[in-house]
Amino acid sequence: MPTLQLKRPLAVIDLETTGTNVATDRIIEIAIVKVFPDKSTQSKVKRVNPECPIPASTTAIHGITDDHVKDCQTFKQMANELRQFLENCDIAGYNSNRFDIPMLVEEFLRTGLEFDVSGRKFVDVQKIFHLMEKRTLSAAYKFYCDKNLENAHSAEADALATFEILEAQLNRYETLQSDVEGLAEFTKEDEYIDFARRMVMQNGTEVFNFGKYKGRPVKDVLKSEPQYYDWMMKADFPLNTKQKLTEIYHSMMLKKM
Repeated sequence: MPTLQLKRPLAVIDLETTGTNVATDRIIEIAIVKVFPDKSTQSKVKRVNPECPIPASTTAIHGITDDHVKDCQTFKQMANELRQFLENCDIAGYNSNRFDIPMLVEEFLRTGLEFDVSGRKFVDVQKIFHLMEKRTLSAAYKFYCDKNLENAHSAEADALATFEILEAQLNRYETLQSDVEGLAEFTKEDEYIDFARRMVMQNGTEVFNFGKYKGRPVKDVLKSEPQYYDWMMKADFPLNTKQKLTEIYHSMMLKKM
């Protein structure tokens, strides 16, 4: 039966947060299950003080209150430890390409540390599930593993369940490649510039993916309306979006010199 083939560690991550807005919400719990090529595992679970109130509507989902995290480290205080733990790891998760990874990168940027994603492979177990079956995490766990997901929205339980689902998917679908490179290729999104997908690649050109300039090359817009850059930098966009926009802007300015 197929089983996951690893060339280097795979970090299966799950986050609990104050909400779903990558630009404004914060991590309050992070679980990382690091799976090594020999299938041994190492886990790290951290509660995080978000330095802001946790909405009651969010607490109703995962059960984490302000009191639970008030004496915990902030993300900035644990950032170096987390970055070292994730060093040389590919990353997997459930809806991780669109939420967990962008949120994690954003938190690192807030601390002034850049979490380097270049060279990493990303495997989104939800994408496999949706491409094959179209369901939710608890249903996926029941469907693939024939188990009920206890302690749902506990970050560690969700991360462990995600890895079990991935292994079960490999056993169920013979067409799935059992290495991270193949799975990352299968689950990858359209080519994007920033994690929030405000800018994407089309025919080798960076274009805006939102608003009145959707579909227009970023550099063309910045040349004709340089104030649009200033507006985006002052507006409530994720730091990762502003970082990538600035890289494009600076490369454009260098070519003028």
